[in-house]
Amino acid sequence: MSIVEMKVPVIGESISEVTLSQWLKENGEYVKIDEPICEFESDKATLEFPAEASGKLIYVAAEEDDLEIGALVAKIDTSVAAPEGSEAPATPVVKEEAPKVEAPSAPAAPATANYATGHPSPAAAKIMRESGVDANQVKGTGVDGRITKEDAQKAASNPPTPATSAPTAAVAQVAGSRNSRREKMSRMRRTIASRLVSAKNNTAMLTTFNEVDLSELMAMRKKYQEKFVEKHGVKLGFMSLFLKACSNALLEMPAVNAQLDGNELIYHDFVDISVAISTPTGLVVPPVKNVESKSFAEIEKEIKSLAGKAREGSLTLDEMKGGTFTVTNGGVFGSLVSTPIINEPQSAILGMHTIKQRPIAVDGKVEIRPMMWLALSYDHRVIDGSTSVTFLVKVKEQLEDPYTLMMNI
Repeated sequence: MSIVEMKVPVIGESISEVTLSQWLKENGEYVKIDEPICEFESDKATLEFPAEASGKLIYVAAEEDDLEIGALVAKIDTSVAAPEGSEAPATPVVKEEAPKVEAPSAPAAPATANYATGHPSPAAAKIMRESGVDANQVKGTGVDGRITKEDAQKAASNPPTPATSAPTAAVAQVAGSRNSRREKMSRMRRTIASRLVSAKNNTAMLTTFNEVDLSELMAMRKKYQEKFVEKHGVKLGFMSLFLKACSNALLEMPAVNAQLDGNELIYHDFVDISVAISTPTGLVVPPVKNVESKSFAEIEKEIKSLAGKAREGSLTLDEMKGGTFTVTNGGVFGSLVSTPIINEPQSAILGMHTIKQRPIAVDGKVEIRPMMWLALSYDHRVIDGSTSVTFLVKVKEQLEDPYTLMMNI
């Protein structure tokens, strides 16, 4: 017997541990070299782990296990030959085997239970995990009683009624569901939680607010939007305008673009602005690099690309690195005002909010204008209060007079 040990590879400089999120191949199945056998979830991305040899796969770690770099994940017995015909699939996900034609009645349980009995295929396991279905409540109809994808889909659409004991006169009946479930936090969610607590505990965080009248900005976008799309193939959104306004202000006020490292301050002559993007697995903040030297169209295209990759889970580690300042837009979810938390090791973050038609005084008269609250959270160890207020005023002035923003004056 010749055994090849599969260990967690080095993924990135800052990553010391991963979670085995799911197996893509069955225990005991024949796998080919370079064929993905499982997925790892790191602090920043989900990665496929390919087989280093061809042979029989032997599980060592289990799904949801936290594994350090270099930990043993699985073994491959290279002395096992590939099965004939279609028994060695080339796809990373096991395809369901067609059950043998039988009588219309439910298939009989296998005479002798084995590994497949009551065990879901990877596709079935994913469906059951997402829908909260217990494998013990699903009858497998696949080979040797294995739970197939169709079994899982059927169970998810028709969840069994939980068994209850016979009611007695002393037990009060409660209307509505009383079910609850416990799920392990994903590695990304745990990392987000840890970083947020660290930012609150390890920085002298303070938030200053201002409001901005977006009348001129919205009028300019409306006037030139069609021509902008026709020329660049992308819409002129608020994010590129806000990022550019922040970039100009950051170059003028380098303290807001700096970060603290021990007893030293690191100042940057470039502006990499991290953009908060909401995904099904949590918030990610990939940076748009060198915003100061990019056009509005280039910024819009890069934000669109990063957002698409983030929601698909295909962001690379390099695309997640860096950032000297962060912008987050809670307004897309209807937030009127909030206090965003600093994205360490950065020193400041700008929070955008929803645009509301509000009455304000203009030249002694009350007018209805589209107004937005801006919030700047900053580390008071690095940035003085006067600096934070001045920075926010500079951003406000550019947005209220967008032609100065376009001409960078």
